This record gives sequence, structure tokens and C-alpha cells, in this order.
Amino acid sequence: MRLVIQRVSRASVAIAGEVKSSIGVGLMILVGVQHGDTIEDARWLAAKAVAMRVFDDANGVMNLSVADVGGEILAVSQFTLTASTKKGNRPSYIRAAGHDVAVPLYEAFCDMVAEMMGKPTARGVFGADMKVELVNDGPVTIIIDSHLKE
Repeated sequence: MRLVIQRVSRASVAIAGEVKSSIGVGLMILVGVQHGDTIEDARWLAAKAVAMRVFDDANGVMNLSVADVGGEILAVSQFTLTASTKKGNRPSYIRAAGHDVAVPLYEAFCDMVAEMMGKPTARGVFGADMKVELVNDGPVTIIIDSHLKE
């Protein structure tokens, strides 16, 4: 699984012109699920995302997590994070897991984050044509791949 984590002052996702979810200060997380990903990948990434120290402390040092600052999380599924760009100029999505694997792992990731945060995880809708808006604070953007954890 791959995550793109962005520290935001606000973020939202809209479907067909209607806002589905929105958050204030927190993390906007794009979630890509690949073939071979497991519930353990989702658990490891959820724990990393919630504990990631990317918010400033009183001294202006990134030393606090989203949980420490009482922030929110918006998680949006994004199969394009699995793109292979080795050949040519058209990305290949052959590594993207199908719905039967990707949907349960995305939902599990969101549920784990919610449990760890003690509040609901704002979400997009898997497979929907979504319009995502965010104000990246910093900017701070972190990429994490569970296949590279060792």
C-alpha cells in the first residue's frame, strides 16, 4: 500500500458537485492499494500516519502528530498511486489491486485510523469521480510505501 500524506489547514472531497467529506486542520491521505497488500500493510500504515510528527510544537519544530494537535484525517482511495512509469509516457496500473482486495483494505485502513484517533475518518467514495480540494500547510507532503518498510 502507498500513502501520500499532506498536512492541511483544510481539505474536502466532492462527488457530482456535492461535498461528501471535509476537514479542518489535519491530514489529507491518498491511499493506493496494490496486488499483494494485506491487512498488516493497512495496520502498519494507519499507525504510521496517525503517529507521524509533522505538526509544529511551541518551538516551531515538527514534533507533534495529528492526534497530538486534535486534528482530523480525510482518506481518499487513489489507484493511480500504484502507477508504473518505466515504459513510455502512459502510466500502467497493472499493480493496482482489484475492487475485491482494494475496497476492504481501504475501508480497514480508514477504520483503523478512526479507532486510533478516537474520531471518525472522513472519506471519499471508492471508485467515484471525486474532486479533491486542499490547502497544503507548509507545504508538507510525505510518501509512505508499506513495501519499503524494511
